[in-house]
Amino acid sequence: MRLEEYWGIGPKTSDLLAEELGVERAIEAIEAADTRALTAAGLSRGRATRILRRATGAESMDLLATRDTRDVYKELLDLAEEYAVTPDAADRIRVLTPLPTREAMTDRLDEVLEATETWRTLGEADQRAVLDAFETYDVEGGERSAVETALALKQTGIEGGIFEQTANLDADALEDARAALVGLAGEGDRVGDGADDELDRLRTQLGQIEDLAAATPEVAEAVQDGARRPSEFQDALVRHVTDQTGVDGTRVRDAMPSEATDAQDFVDAALRKLRRALRTAVEERERTVAESLEDDLAAARDDVDAAVAAVDSLALSVSLARFAVAYDLTRPTFVDRETIAVRNARNLALADVDAVQPVTYAVGDHDLEVHSANAPPSGDRVAVLTGANSGGKTTLLETLCQVQLLAQMGLPVPAEAAEVGLVDTVVFHRRHASFNAGVLESTLRSVVPPLTGGDRTLMLVDEFEAITEPGSAANLLHGLVTLTVERSALGVFVTHLAADLEPLPEEARTDGIFAEGLNQDLDLQVDYQPRFGTVGKSTPEFIVSRLVANAGDPVERSGFETLARAVGEEAVQRTLSDALWTEGE
Repeated sequence: MRLEEYWGIGPKTSDLLAEELGVERAIEAIEAADTRALTAAGLSRGRATRILRRATGAESMDLLATRDTRDVYKELLDLAEEYAVTPDAADRIRVLTPLPTREAMTDRLDEVLEATETWRTLGEADQRAVLDAFETYDVEGGERSAVETALALKQTGIEGGIFEQTANLDADALEDARAALVGLAGEGDRVGDGADDELDRLRTQLGQIEDLAAATPEVAEAVQDGARRPSEFQDALVRHVTDQTGVDGTRVRDAMPSEATDAQDFVDAALRKLRRALRTAVEERERTVAESLEDDLAAARDDVDAAVAAVDSLALSVSLARFAVAYDLTRPTFVDRETIAVRNARNLALADVDAVQPVTYAVGDHDLEVHSANAPPSGDRVAVLTGANSGGKTTLLETLCQVQLLAQMGLPVPAEAAEVGLVDTVVFHRRHASFNAGVLESTLRSVVPPLTGGDRTLMLVDEFEAITEPGSAANLLHGLVTLTVERSALGVFVTHLAADLEPLPEEARTDGIFAEGLNQDLDLQVDYQPRFGTVGKSTPEFIVSRLVANAGDPVERSGFETLARAVGEEAVQRTLSDALWTEGE
């Protein structure tokens, strides 16, 4: 296979990867989704991520039909990446894609939820011990770092669930492998310091002899003092070198020249020969030690490979488990019909989970069990969602998008329960306020072709009227709703033009979100749970009431009072009275 056959790899990128990695290694890196290898070869992280997403998930990336859908996908990965325990796990999270089959989704879900259950059962001390072990893991350290992390994980004593893969590793074999890897990790040398005492001793002596050789005049002067005959000079040189370096006297004497013109020449020749002899001894010892270490490493090869695989796998599992626990994610139920139904769902972008009002909602045929009089109907394929400003309509659309994408990525979802039918495309369109004709055309080009070209589509469209004048917007939106029904797709359309859309197709319904007033702090109180089959109200009087109450400047207040008369002064006064009455209570 040629590198240029992969999405996003042109001639220049192909040449770069071939030069830095070689074609075979580059292909292996792409197939293994090895972001690190591609970035080390010179690609930016973003470019490498895009290439790997297409390489590993090309057949299902078309699920992300619009820019806003892709933005939600990236936001989900960003949230999950925050819980990565190693840089490699973060890289692997970044290249997670939607999966092509229900079986693949179920398999990944099983793995993630097993990891989540294991992580939940660990005490705080054990969780900290695991995280500490991963903090020592440096992907740039290669096999040595992976082996050391595996040993650290074994030392935690945690053995159940997903930790069986490290608990079952042979600790003795890994200790031997670690020693061999440490020994072979020399900087510029074949063998590193500390691998062999004899090699370390010879290297130290060689360094000391080199220091003496750089100061020959001083050595000659020190040795010559008191030596009257050549034999005395030679003995003095042996003692001096031995005292300074610990080199065996016989080796020093063997290095002495048979002829010399003067004392300095004699010392210089002796130290040069001794330096060569020690360098040879170092090289021979290094070769012997390296061969022994390489034999030890070869004997432990299977254990090293198992440790690398286990650490990489466990790092990803723990990362996704921490993400799932942090957001209290649960298993979605996949169904063979087109539906998306959620009970007590939360939007992951709202960080303070405890303060978020969960929402129950559904379109399509579902069997979701809801113990409430306000349960979502089953059977309506399309819903028109109306209601209060700042009422959470856009947030609900985004939540449904998150649930659908997470489920089809094989990940748990932010809901107490969820039924999800698989779709081919998710068309999510956020509100983009502009009456520019180009915006209208580009929006229609982004939302209509996926609807008409796919068999199963989920439409999530927010305030379509914001891109053109209200009359035309109502007609176009009614056409989109009708087209969604005709294509047997699912859809939720947020709008303030519900009255202008009547009559809706029989398969569509209208839902509403209601503001309930202002509290004593004049904050808008909204019931974010939609009421099904009911048109919601925008309730501008609540907003205007707050502006009137908060206006400090008389002229400014006068302006807001004019608006109050426009929306209904009586309603504004009643709202303010209710807020003050609440305060008095």
